[in-house]
Amino acid sequence: MCGPEAAARRHTLEPARGKGGGPGPDVEHDRCHGRAGPRDGRDERGRDGGGDGEDDGGRGGVRERGRVGGNAGDRDRNGCGEPGGGGSGGRGREGESARSARAALTRVLEPGDERAGRWLRQIGPDELLRRLMAEDGSAGRLPGMTAARLGGYRLRAAAADPGRDLAAVAAVGGRFVCPGDREWPSQLDDLGDARPVGLWVRGLPDLRLWSLRSVAVVGARACTSYGAHMAAALGSGLAERGWVVVSGAAFGVDGAAHRGALAVGGATTAVLACGVDVPYPRGHAELLGRVAHQGLVVAELPPSSHPTRSRFILRNRVIAALTRGTVVVEAALRSGSLATARQAQRLGRFAMGVPGPVTSGLSAGVHELLRGEGVLVTDADEVVELVGDIGDLAPVRRGPVLPRDHLDAGAVNILDALPYHGVAHLRDLARTAGTSADEALGRLYELHSLGFVEREGDGWRLTPPSPRNDDARRGGT
Repeated sequence: MCGPEAAARRHTLEPARGKGGGPGPDVEHDRCHGRAGPRDGRDERGRDGGGDGEDDGGRGGVRERGRVGGNAGDRDRNGCGEPGGGGSGGRGREGESARSARAALTRVLEPGDERAGRWLRQIGPDELLRRLMAEDGSAGRLPGMTAARLGGYRLRAAAADPGRDLAAVAAVGGRFVCPGDREWPSQLDDLGDARPVGLWVRGLPDLRLWSLRSVAVVGARACTSYGAHMAAALGSGLAERGWVVVSGAAFGVDGAAHRGALAVGGATTAVLACGVDVPYPRGHAELLGRVAHQGLVVAELPPSSHPTRSRFILRNRVIAALTRGTVVVEAALRSGSLATARQAQRLGRFAMGVPGPVTSGLSAGVHELLRGEGVLVTDADEVVELVGDIGDLAPVRRGPVLPRDHLDAGAVNILDALPYHGVAHLRDLARTAGTSADEALGRLYELHSLGFVEREGDGWRLTPPSPRNDDARRGGT
């Protein structure tokens, strides 16, 4: 817990609680959000987005040139809410205008468009939308604008209807969240000019509070039964400990992670590469409905938008930025899930991997991540130890303690001198153990009292092991 605000709103906004507690406000999100290392006063710099189960050969392009909204003037110009306040209440006419402009721009601009993000930061959403739609030549003076690019923007801007999109998301129980709102996750600002223009959200919980205590679980779509089992176990384990499980709702590892969290009544967030009202993949329509009912469904694209290959790749930069760390469960050497983990590392988040068989191509990418700066994890406790608060330690794991582990060295020497089969005499045992006959006799009586040895005539032998019921061990009677 990082502050008092979460306690005030816990009864309505907190995810399923476990022993780890709930999220706090993000006024100091660098401290609360689990940075992998000190920032030394410098901005984080990410470069390319990831993609869930997609080839990461495409160009995501996240190169931050200074923090978005780095000064009060930028924040006032770019935010949807009023200066210093934001949020769903108390918006003036200017704030509503900026919100409407941002909603329109989500249909005009592609996710992760850094050039457009720079324009947005410099002149604000209202002015940017006006220039893209105007015929006065002002758009052509924007740095980096070309005739072809402007033509594409204007075609989309002519068809944009923010009122229709806002009504469509409200019809499915959603809302539009943008920078300046109280619900905006400020850790997304680490993406710089590639920060989302805004986020379309379905679900009742508060996106900002949930994102403060969240972990991404991503991996291969065509995963093995081992990968599906590990993803579900991580999802349920993290949810039981009060963490929000974030993934992309794809087949394979993503779906298993969501189902694991839902199965224990936990919190989960699905970040889509399409509109929040578009069930994609179609086979996960029911799963997405459960996520929207029990958790959150989030997207950069407006309602009714459909996914493309590049949108999958760029969507995963949001997953990496929202969460404290990313866990990869099964990924090939050329995998979008690995790109997500690398993006998390560039943003100062933790990148973790679940090892698999060295003979499996679906684990080769994870092993390559672990050979670098990735951290090996095998269960939810180890993930929480890495991304959690001070004191969130995984249990110490040791092998079983055997009865002979409690013996001192002298008794162990006598025990080792006894043959596995047959009887040994005192003088032979003393010679083999390198001790006197009297010392050996004393040790033998000690071992006899503990049940390790027994006397037979004038010799000694190991106590036979108790018979095992092998049929019962195999499930027989």
